[in-house]
Amino acid sequence: MKITLAFDVYGTLLNTHGVVTALEELIGNQAQAFSQTWRDKQLEYSFRRGLMKSYDVFPVCISDALDYSCLFYKTSFTTDEKNQLLHIYQTLPAFDDAISSLQELKKTDNHLYAFSNGPVATIEKLLSNANIRKYFIDIISVDSIKTFKPSPDVYEHFVSTSNAEKENTWLISSNPFDVIGAISAEMKAVWVQRSKEMVFDPWGIEPTLTINSLLQLKEKISAYYNEKLSITSKPN
Repeated sequence: MKITLAFDVYGTLLNTHGVVTALEELIGNQAQAFSQTWRDKQLEYSFRRGLMKSYDVFPVCISDALDYSCLFYKTSFTTDEKNQLLHIYQTLPAFDDAISSLQELKKTDNHLYAFSNGPVATIEKLLSNANIRKYFIDIISVDSIKTFKPSPDVYEHFVSTSNAEKENTWLISSNPFDVIGAISAEMKAVWVQRSKEMVFDPWGIEPTLTINSLLQLKEKISAYYNEKLSITSKPN
């Protein structure tokens, strides 16, 4: 059985709040809230660009969201400070569980891909800096079709580009909108609920699996298929 795993990058493999330390040096105790607003606005801007058919690469959404956050928090950064923050967004750290999980999954027959809103060159750099690029067959980016997640076209693009079997293709993401997008496109999806405070959107569309650490991923997917096999092998 060919099982394909599509790993979201920002927020799933890489910690987008890796910029908080630098922000603390600049704005003190507003850093955490600023970082969250910055991240939320990046996603909002990608949604809006997708709906408006006004595509630009995700780093533009990141930069525009930084400008918005400065206005919202009435904070003025110098050009050098902004460039420093944007540079950190090109070198985000991997979550602690990412490398160990990917090492174990690489030993299996699963096909591992990075699947991102970011352009390939940006994601190549990010994954290489985080020392996890070597675990992926390839990087598949929305940039090839000039729109963003959760457009159904994005998930179809992943399946066709990876030559995957849709029924055995899994999105791995900490972002509920991404999980719902994949499920709606008839993929399977794992929601990485990294904290108990994270809430899944109550749309009546549930993740195939929910985990709170990537270290659970291999075992959970294995158990899913073992259970399916057990059900289908039972005599009528």
